[in-house]
Parts: sequence; structure tokens; C-alpha cells
Amino acid sequence: MSKCVIKVAACCLLGSLIVGGNTLKADASLLAAKLPVAGITVALNECYSANPSADVVIKEYLAPTVKSEYADIAIAQVDNYINVRETADTASRVMGKLYDNSAATILEVSGDWYRISSGSVVGFVKAEYVVTGDAAAELAKVVGTRIAKVNTTTLKVRDQASTDATVQTLVPIDEEFTAIEELEGWVKIAVDADVEGYVSSEYVDLRTEFVQAESAEEEQARLAAEEAQRQAAAEAARQADEAAAAKKAAEAARTASASKPATTTKSTTTSTSKVSTPSVAASGTRQGIVSYALQFVGNPYVYGGTSLTRGTDCSGFTQSVYRDCGISIPRDSRSQAAAGNEISVSAVQPGDLLFYSNGSTINHVALYIGNGQVVHASNPSSGIKISNMSYRTPCKAVSYIN
Repeated sequence: MSKCVIKVAACCLLGSLIVGGNTLKADASLLAAKLPVAGITVALNECYSANPSADVVIKEYLAPTVKSEYADIAIAQVDNYINVRETADTASRVMGKLYDNSAATILEVSGDWYRISSGSVVGFVKAEYVVTGDAAAELAKVVGTRIAKVNTTTLKVRDQASTDATVQTLVPIDEEFTAIEELEGWVKIAVDADVEGYVSSEYVDLRTEFVQAESAEEEQARLAAEEAQRQAAAEAARQADEAAAAKKAAEAARTASASKPATTTKSTTTSTSKVSTPSVAASGTRQGIVSYALQFVGNPYVYGGTSLTRGTDCSGFTQSVYRDCGISIPRDSRSQAAAGNEISVSAVQPGDLLFYSNGSTINHVALYIGNGQVVHASNPSSGIKISNMSYRTPCKAVSYIN
């Protein structure tokens, strides 16, 4: 650092001591010295005389430093996970797990340990198993998800990064989307798997989200929920198979009966058991459908998929939820929109379907869950999620529930 910058910095410090005397007292000997607040002017003049470009150096030195959003971030780089421990000791209690590529905020450094906070977990991890600083900032671009939150009442999503470009759809305030690309003044967002577009960066707040640590209690709850989903899916499949077999047997019996010649023999009374099939009344009530659908929030989006646990697309999600509740609907969104009973969007009730278009053709479907919200398989980045029903403008509403 040049001597003039050092002198200017010293003068600035002294000035702050004198001017800010109400909060920080300076020693009397300093106050009596021949360096009054105005001395910074003398120091600046000396610097300019000695170095005509000193103003550049001084401005750079005095410019405020902007802290990187990744300055205190640690990202795990391991084969599976790191144990987060209660104290900086490998023998201490395990508080949770920080999985590979998951992130934590560094609270303090303790030797070769970091005390971190991630999700609901606070504890210590060995420094050797995480990356920080510039390495974390670079890795964050790969493992983190950039989120754009709308901060204006209604925001236009355009097909190009230009105010002259065509508006694809409108999105409401506080709705959040995955940011795919950041340009000068624009952010490209994924509205759904079928709709991507550009919004003005002025009207969204950007942040980076990471997978976070999981506490022991959260891990137990997750495993229990996954097992419950597996059992529910297996039971639904079993019931569907039974219903199909019973229907086939009934049809075979009717065919056999119709092919027998008429006889005048004494009639006998026989009883037949009713075919047990899932009923809308029993398993497909509106709230029952909503509750069933919501348990799959967070599961993956897979184009062409129909698995509620391993991955599904938008229409596969609604078809599978309805199927497991005893309602049969077509496979794709356009067919689902055409087959149901059309209702007014304003009259939609929990369990009904809302449809969205790209301007000319229906290309997305969501399940209305009440309170102005829908659950839907959105896109590969977001998976199955809950959104405001007007996160896009719905073009049609359909009911399959009597």
C-alpha cells in the first residue's frame, strides 16, 4: 500500500474518532496533536502532488467491500454424507447428516472443525470434508438452485430478453421459479416444463438454495413417509388388479350364461357377491383426493412418467392420483380437459382440475387443493410442488367428481 493511502487512512480514522466522539472517545494526546479533521485535505493534496493518479488508488481503497453470498458457505464433498456432531470430537453425539453436495453456513472455526448451521441442524463437521471460499462459490453454480421470487404485482414472462418480445404468460407477486440463466437486466425462468421465458431482473429477487442437512428425527420421519408411500402404491396396485380380475370374471360369467340354451327346469335362487372396486364416494372424496395428492409433494418430475414416487409429468400426476382414488381419466392434459365436466374457473373446488395453455393449446394440468392453490408436477427442477392457482392464467377448469 502506498504511503499516501496509509496517511489518508490514518486521517480518516482520526476524523472518525473526533467526529464520532459521542460513541468512541479518543486519547487527549491525540486530540492535541497537529492532525485535525481537516488534515485529510492536506494529506490528499500531498498524495495528488506526488502521484496524479492517486485518486484512483484512494477510491479503490475507500470503496465499500461487497461480501459474497457464498463467503460463509461450506459444501460437503464426500461419497455419501458427513456426520454433524454435537462437539468438535469424533466421539460426540451425531446431530444429523450433511449429504454430498449439501450446504451449510459456517458459524465459527474451531481448529480443523467448522461449527455449522444447516436446516434444523447445528453442530460440528471436519473441515477436510467440505469446500469453502472460491471453491464453494464455483461449486454452488453446479449444486445450488437459483430461485427468482417475483416482487411486483404482475410480471410479464416474454419469449425473448426484450421488452418488444411476445408475452407468454403473467406471473403473480411472491411466486417463485427456478432461474435457468441470468443475463444483463434479464433472468430466464422455468414456469413449467413446457414454459420457459424471460423476466426483468428488476422485478425478481434472486437467491441460491441448497440441499441442507437432515437431523436424525427428520431422517426417521422421511424413511417412514417413504415406506408409507410405497405401501400405499402397492395397495392401490393390488386393489386395481383385483378389480380388473373381478371385472373380467364377471364378463366371462355373463358370456357363459348368455350362451346357454333356455330351459324349463325348476329355478333356484343363487347369490353372487358384488365386485369390490374403489368407489369415488369411499376413496375419492374431494378432501381425500387432495390429502392423497399432497403426500407426494417434493417427489421428482419425469417427462412421460406416471409414478407418484419415482417420477411423473403433469398429466401423469393427475391421472395417477385419480386412479388411486378410483377415478379413471385420460392420460394427457388435452384429453383430460376434454373428457371432464367443464366448470367455471371461479367455481373450482378442491379435487377439480385446472388447465393452462401456451396461448393456443392446453399443455399443463394441475389439481386444485383449495385456498387459491394447486398441486402439480411442474418441471424437472421443481418436481411436484404447490403453487398459487394463478401462477399462470388458467384457461379451463374441469370436474370429474359428482
